[in-house]
Amino acid sequence: MQRVTGIGGIFFKATDPKALSAWYQQHLGIDVANWGGAVFEWGGDNSPKGMTIWSPFAADTQYMSPGTASFMLNFRVADLDALLALLKEEGCQVMDETESSEQGKFGWVIDPEGNKVELWQPAEGM
Repeated sequence: MQRVTGIGGIFFKATDPKALSAWYQQHLGIDVANWGGAVFEWGGDNSPKGMTIWSPFAADTQYMSPGTASFMLNFRVADLDALLALLKEEGCQVMDETESSEQGKFGWVIDPEGNKVELWQPAEGM
């Protein structure tokens, strides 16, 4: 079974997300959108199309809980439900809730060091 197909995003905590985004925009040329992050589109005629999200979060965000790291990786997956079921069978700490949105389906697993890892099955065409 195909598991991870790519990196969907890099999310990290920042003391001042707006100021940090402005720094990255000014000094590294990252095209920061109004929502505070950036989308890096990739792929071309001979490869799958997709995107990777870069996004700072407020330092007090609970989005990465119960993980304790200041970052969270988001991995693209081909079949979220099947992968979560397999991870449970393998004894991994899978979080019970999942979410769906216009971007696709999301689920989470906690790695052996306590980091929350987001798994994302993109919506069709993303």
